[in-house]
Amino acid sequence: MAGATVAKYLRLWGSNIEVTLVEPNATYLSCIMSSLVLTGQRTMAAQSFNYKTLASRYGVKVVIDKVTGIDPANKRVTLAGGSTLTADRIVIAPGIDFDTVPGLSDPNAMPHAWKAGPQTTTLRKQLQAMPTRGTAILTIPPTPYRCPPGPYERACLLADWFKKYKPGAKLLVLDANPDFVTEKDNFSRAFFDLHGSVIEYHTSVAIQSADAATMTLQTSAGAVRGDVINLIPRQRCAPIVAATGLANATSGRFAGVDVLSYESQVAPGIHVIGDSSATTQPKAGHIANQEAKVCADAIVRLLAGQALDPAPVTNSACYSTITMSQASWLTAVFQYDAGSQAMASVANASGASSGWSADNFEQMNTWFKALMADTFA
Repeated sequence: MAGATVAKYLRLWGSNIEVTLVEPNATYLSCIMSSLVLTGQRTMAAQSFNYKTLASRYGVKVVIDKVTGIDPANKRVTLAGGSTLTADRIVIAPGIDFDTVPGLSDPNAMPHAWKAGPQTTTLRKQLQAMPTRGTAILTIPPTPYRCPPGPYERACLLADWFKKYKPGAKLLVLDANPDFVTEKDNFSRAFFDLHGSVIEYHTSVAIQSADAATMTLQTSAGAVRGDVINLIPRQRCAPIVAATGLANATSGRFAGVDVLSYESQVAPGIHVIGDSSATTQPKAGHIANQEAKVCADAIVRLLAGQALDPAPVTNSACYSTITMSQASWLTAVFQYDAGSQAMASVANASGASSGWSADNFEQMNTWFKALMADTFA
């Protein structure tokens, strides 16, 4: 999403700039709203977007291929198909990767479905096949991870689905963090009151290993078994970021950047946006769209020999499904702070809904359509 957005806005704001978007897949599958595929409320087709408008309307050259190497010094990109590209500036937006879970030789046996795609469909089928009074396990990795409210939202959505389609089923939520990472008021009410008969919530639980043959997890709190296990591993930057030598932050897990331009701290002329970068902002689709615009503006200025915007502002907004028909919302505004050289949350411009409603659920659909249109249309 970040890559498509930066390509579009580079062409909008810098019409004389030639922009090539390299993407391994011709179709983008949105992670946002993908948990609704698990409950049968959305299809994978509804999550699918393409790059045709970026090419036809904005003049972005779209290359469907995989990047196998980046030479930061010479600004050269090597593709799996054998060709190479050179540029004045390179933007990397490859998303996240996952730590390997000891003992789990087949990740599809305990799918994370944290990248929309085949695992989303796999998890949906596993949930459908689960016994009526069965047990599902959902694990939440330590921060930072993609979409902070996402695992809690998914837990609420599945709990509501269980009530209707798997009566008597239980959902064991194992959180590696000491407390709810975000929206504590809404999620605690949902977990302990609204869905208290379904959800069993445990904090500070680390996943040590997995055994798909017995559907068992070894954890810091002991062994647990489930009929379905939605195992979301700890996350880090995509391999191409680390291979390029850019993963210098968060103990080598993510890429440090200058948030005035998202230029790498270690490789001039290389920018990293979205989930692979290390900033004070959440890793989420809406903020990736915002980062892409700041980056595009910065590159247009840099190529024109102009000064960067000294005080960029970004906004992170999202909705969380608390039931199959109701949602809450969360928003945060970030302003560049020169003292810390980081994006700081603006307290009086950030907040969350008090509870959840059907109106919020409808607004969630409107927000999603607008965000996708801003990126792809």
